[in-house]
Amino acid sequence: MGTVSTPDGLPPSCNAARLSDDGWLARASASASRDAGGVPVALLGDYLPMLANAATSGQRPTRAGIAAVRNQGRAAAEQGVSVGQGVDLYLSAARRVWDDLPASIRERDRGAVRSATEAVLSVMDQAVAAFAEGHAEVGRERVRQEETLRRELIDDLLRGDAHLSDLVERAEPFGLDLTRAHQVALAQPEKHLSSIAAATTSLERVILDRFGDRDVLVAIKEGCVVVIALADATGAPAPASGGLGTSGNLGKMLHGELSRLRRGRPWRVAVGRAHPGAYGIARSYEEAREGLTMATRMKLERSIVETRDLLTYRVLARDQSALVDLVDSVLSPLHQARGGAQPLVETLAAYFTCGCVATTTATTLHLSVRAVTYRLNRIKALTGFDALDPEHRFTLQAAVLGAQLLGWSDQQTP
Repeated sequence: MGTVSTPDGLPPSCNAARLSDDGWLARASASASRDAGGVPVALLGDYLPMLANAATSGQRPTRAGIAAVRNQGRAAAEQGVSVGQGVDLYLSAARRVWDDLPASIRERDRGAVRSATEAVLSVMDQAVAAFAEGHAEVGRERVRQEETLRRELIDDLLRGDAHLSDLVERAEPFGLDLTRAHQVALAQPEKHLSSIAAATTSLERVILDRFGDRDVLVAIKEGCVVVIALADATGAPAPASGGLGTSGNLGKMLHGELSRLRRGRPWRVAVGRAHPGAYGIARSYEEAREGLTMATRMKLERSIVETRDLLTYRVLARDQSALVDLVDSVLSPLHQARGGAQPLVETLAAYFTCGCVATTTATTLHLSVRAVTYRLNRIKALTGFDALDPEHRFTLQAAVLGAQLLGWSDQQTP
């Protein structure tokens, strides 16, 4: 007489053994935990019963079961268990379950064993993939959260209006010691870039290699690359030493690395001075931002702008009402000239830039020396100030610089 089988194709003794000896699953889970270096058994969840059902009845994993395993992957990430340790736990558990199957379950024909093997491999494959996916989800969420916190911290540091104790607490996880002096550099491409993030990513790697991964932050703000770095690392002078020297090698390093990129060239870099404390970062940022604005308005040709290069302009711009009065009083008479005031103002600007040499000025403006001399005489006749007179020359140059700072033109008086 043939053997009576259950609906799953196994002898009744197999199911009886499976139901009467649940201890082998507990032993398998404990052994798997030891194999994986003490990873908590709880992270297996219902994985072992899934393996047992696959081994004893050939049952494939259900969608709900795989979803539960994915949640165990998330739990592992939140508990600080690495994905490698979790995978080791799951693979070891599968091996232990297969090795520790009750002997009665192994007494099957070849077809049943093959079916059970395929089911176990299917459970193991899908479970490991789901565990790793759940673990990775938590990692991606943390990266997004950290990036958000990082961006908000940088915004608050650059504004300088957040509560000090709050800033110190938020800056600590990013390795920023706000009791020390930092400086800020801004890098602006000549043309608008559709994706400035690529430049920022490559630059960040170089900066971290150069200055270390503490007290350094790189971000994008208003179309510019922003770098916050420790003054000691960049070679900037300490604030107590006056801070009127060079701003260290931060600007040179940034410009050199960005100039290697295909897009965005030429770049202009402005560097603020080093200042101590949390609010010193905001002050350095304002200096760097002012440097970019003034360099563009004054049409400076230098690619690296430091605060010391702009001190004269800052003195002129500090009292705007007096500057407006100076420009209006000295240059307004030039509106009477044929062709307006702008050609004459441009001639003065070039003349001062060229060291008050008429021949060099003529070459720069693509004019004859006679034309330059005529314009200078015309300026003297209209304004009463002689560019050849040292005392008058200072007044004219200050007025021309003020006109550039104010954006003064024929159509717009101060």
